[in-house]
Amino acid sequence: MNAFNKFTRLVGLTLILGLFPGCGNKPNPALEEAYQKAASVLASDESFYPIIDEELYYFTTQTLDSITPLYINEQDAVKKLMKIETFLAFTTRDFTEKERQSLKDRKYLPRAIPIAYDGLAIIVNNANPDSCITIKDFRRILKGEVTQWNEIYPHNKLGDIDVVFDNPLSSTVRWCVDSILGGQQFSTGKNIGAVKTSAAVIDYVENHVNSLGIIGSNWLNDKRDTTNVTFKKNISVMGVSKMDSAKSYNSWKPYQYYLYNGNYPLRRTIYALLNDTRNGVPSGFAHFVQLPKGQKIILRAGLLPRSANMNVRDVIVNKE
Repeated sequence: MNAFNKFTRLVGLTLILGLFPGCGNKPNPALEEAYQKAASVLASDESFYPIIDEELYYFTTQTLDSITPLYINEQDAVKKLMKIETFLAFTTRDFTEKERQSLKDRKYLPRAIPIAYDGLAIIVNNANPDSCITIKDFRRILKGEVTQWNEIYPHNKLGDIDVVFDNPLSSTVRWCVDSILGGQQFSTGKNIGAVKTSAAVIDYVENHVNSLGIIGSNWLNDKRDTTNVTFKKNISVMGVSKMDSAKSYNSWKPYQYYLYNGNYPLRRTIYALLNDTRNGVPSGFAHFVQLPKGQKIILRAGLLPRSANMNVRDVIVNKE
């Protein structure tokens, strides 16, 4: 037998043997159990509960897959992802370089997928006579430079500005610190606090005439309104202005079209942070949200889809 034939037989035998698992390649039950446990849940910042819950309903109905949502604060959602307690988290930020490198060092493949944009809404009690605020004054409130309503609006007699967030560790708080305060922390005064959920913020503002709440805009839309220009009636949504003085003509509310054309200044990106190495159910759900059906759900919810193929309606809104 010549050298070429010997080489051919050796290669053929190697390929055949490679088709059969060796004794050392048996599945590790502990690793498999750990993967299945992490793949069975997703973590999401609580402020995205309305939209993620609706996406999950249509996804599980269509695929018959099962995945349980954990609606928690953004910091804990990312911690669960980093600890491999889940492979999917919905946040308003990308991985940090340190987080990305940590996952890569452990042989994972972290991906940050932008899926939508929402607006950070500023809400007040219906008894509040003022409907517009500037970014500058909003920043002054968060820094504690302004604590009384009449310091911004001389005619306003509501007294202390009682600021309430959804959760101290939420995406809402982090976004305000990063994007409004430039990384500085809030005032340590007694006028700024937090409850536990976005729904609790709405309840608090409804029952406290001097309050000012900050929540994600997807909590506000009336599902019966197909134009996405109707907010909940039990509170008022303030218009926000980039100018030095807020007037009705230069202030905008977080309607879908104003997120689209850039008029509303408090716009943020919603990300799916994915770290699924097997392209399992977490990857399937993240992919579904990017598909036309998933993006239409975002569109109907009043948020701005990431997809450029979604038609956003320009609806004329009468300004007060």
